[in-house]
Amino acid sequence: MSLAYIVLGVFILFAYTAEAMTGFGSIVIAISLGALLFPIEWLQAVLVPLNICMTGFLTWRHRRHIDGRLLLRLIMPFMLVGTLAGFWLQPYLGGDGLKLAFAVLILWFSGRELWRLRGNTAIRVKPLWWSRGVITLAGITHGLFASGGPLLVYGLAATALDKARFRATLIVVWFSLNSLLTVLLLMQGRIQQSWWALAAYLPLIPLGIWLGERFHHQVDEARFRVWIYRILALAGCGLMLASVRRLWMA
Repeated sequence: MSLAYIVLGVFILFAYTAEAMTGFGSIVIAISLGALLFPIEWLQAVLVPLNICMTGFLTWRHRRHIDGRLLLRLIMPFMLVGTLAGFWLQPYLGGDGLKLAFAVLILWFSGRELWRLRGNTAIRVKPLWWSRGVITLAGITHGLFASGGPLLVYGLAATALDKARFRATLIVVWFSLNSLLTVLLLMQGRIQQSWWALAAYLPLIPLGIWLGERFHHQVDEARFRVWIYRILALAGCGLMLASVRRLWMA
């Protein structure tokens, strides 16, 4: 295994630790950083199946904290429609220019929220149509890049979920949608070409879960929100660097 694959393993471990801690971030962080070394299309075929292994375990473990009403009435219907639309649009809209715009959006949102938290400004309650629209866009970005977390967090920013319910509810979203994406990737034959990488990185999942669980219980509610937006900012920076690099080399 070359140095690049070892470095990718470090990125994956960090990303899965972040998701076990906050409920999102594993794929967007790993793709954002891993895209500096490997094609995004190959990374998706490795990271999406790995993610369902982790989120499947965490969904069962934290099932009592899942907000079923929010999940079934608001999140899943619009995320599912958006994900299918984004996957269908991937051959047409999956370019690096769109990834760069997505990275800018992530940085804008995370920076704005960190500034708001620093000034202790209250979140304005958004109308239902606005939340539905943002969550649908989150589904589209998940179908395009397997990275719907940033916009979904944005769409849920005004909800009153505590950190346990926030994490558990997001985890079951990723388990459901990434299971669907895994089936679609299998139908395209992309996962079959990367089975050896899946096997190599699979042992990182229990380690990431153990680390993320420890950090989750050690961080209070206020710092938890700050960590979420810091992780988003890091993911946005990584995705921006990867997109600019690919556009420069094109």
